[in-house]
Amino acid sequence: MPDPGAPILRMENISKRFGRVAANAAASIEVSEGEIFALVGENGAGKSVLMKILCGILKPDAGRIMFKGQPLKLGSPVEAIRHRIGMVHQHFMLVPNLSVAENYVLGQRSRIRLGRMAEVSARIVELSRRYGLEVKPDAFVRDLSVGERQRVEILRILYQGVDLLILDEPTAVLTPGETDRLLKLLRELARDGTTIIFISHKLDEVMRVSDRVSVMRDGKVVFTAPTDKTDPRELAHQMVGRDVLTELPARAATPGRVALSVENLHCRNDLGLPAVRGVSFEVREGEIVGVAGVSGNGQRELAMALAGLPPATGGTITLNGEQISALSSRAINQRPFAHVPEDCAANGVVLPLPLTENAILQRYDRAPFATLGFLKVPAIERHTHALVDQFNVRTDGIHAAIQSLSGGNQQKFVVARELARSPDFLLINQLTRGIDIGAGELVMRAVLEQRDLNKAILLISTELEELFALCDRILVIYEGRLVGELPPDRGRLEELGLLMAGEVAEAHRLGQVARGAISSGPSDNSA
Repeated sequence: MPDPGAPILRMENISKRFGRVAANAAASIEVSEGEIFALVGENGAGKSVLMKILCGILKPDAGRIMFKGQPLKLGSPVEAIRHRIGMVHQHFMLVPNLSVAENYVLGQRSRIRLGRMAEVSARIVELSRRYGLEVKPDAFVRDLSVGERQRVEILRILYQGVDLLILDEPTAVLTPGETDRLLKLLRELARDGTTIIFISHKLDEVMRVSDRVSVMRDGKVVFTAPTDKTDPRELAHQMVGRDVLTELPARAATPGRVALSVENLHCRNDLGLPAVRGVSFEVREGEIVGVAGVSGNGQRELAMALAGLPPATGGTITLNGEQISALSSRAINQRPFAHVPEDCAANGVVLPLPLTENAILQRYDRAPFATLGFLKVPAIERHTHALVDQFNVRTDGIHAAIQSLSGGNQQKFVVARELARSPDFLLINQLTRGIDIGAGELVMRAVLEQRDLNKAILLISTELEELFALCDRILVIYEGRLVGELPPDRGRLEELGLLMAGEVAEAHRLGQVARGAISSGPSDNSA
């Protein structure tokens, strides 16, 4: 990696409180020009707050910022952009009902004419080709997959032009191939003189791309080192204050009867186009079945159909012998069925409501949380405390709005809530998205415990290591069809990658893809 230049940024003794919580406690970092500087830490350690102060979203209670040798005091993100500081946030800052190009000019003071919009679109296409980030300027954001929205966010900041680029969990919603391309892009930007601050929970990516790394814990910077002078084990220890298992012990599954059966399932996406095409599979008690695939190949629609949001357009879904295909999502919620959605902030919680109310979203009218239509507040509070304690959810109390939690803490809370429902079948779409390494170990152990309690689990994930660590078998989805089944064998990673890319014949040449356990419908007509 190239030698970094002179310091371009100093954040000295930055402090910020939210009520009783000290998000930053005299935190200090120094970043050199042209450097890729990684910032890691547990959920709620203060990383995102520190960066939001740097880009003008929040104001510090104490401390000072020096940028390019001058004191920096920002009142808004617009001022940050004027200083050529831009941030790609963990939660997207896009307007869904506008096009990509319209999002790019949103907030600019100059009047936008029709001719100018054509120029903007052309500039987006040019940058898209230059940086290898496929972005369609005329597409509406609401119609894009999560991975496509991430590309739009990253290119939007590059479109504005920055000297300091901040990325908060940029690979959380990207596939392995997209991640490789992004990390390569970051190195190219750094070589061209752009300074990059890279926040990530994925220590392998930190080791691959960064020049130096700092660890935050409890609002403080507790460790800083050149990346080539440390390793993931030391970083994980510094993050959580204890040794963390990087690989869970293998335990053989003992599958029982079929809990969930899916036959010839067809679904459409938000545009009304076929997204799931004749999918059939089974999940048995006491096993975890994984679904691997490049984002946008029908995983989201498959998960939503299983949960009744919206219902499938063809085929059957059977839970414990009962056909639930035609049931509403509310009716499915009354079955022993739990669901951790792909985007917990959008579909798993109600952001303005407190933790206590989010804890009982599906059970607010049932015992032990209600009697004769009246809520039992003490029971709700005890339940919420138990969820917070189980996964160490960092919060300013159980009556705080859940939107005040970091994304990782929201994810932990939803996982805890769904596991506490004691379901027979558990549908999980992206288990550890946004969760730090310590919490990731905790939630994965909890899911394995559910399997050992004879629960049936379907785990959809773009994180191959997560699938290898947890699953008893892995199904591969491509363009809405299941194209293969593999054991969780890291030695067959190339075969898995070929299946994910739709190269089924080549995958068969490489190895013996399981046959007979899955099938796909012969056509799309019933969709």
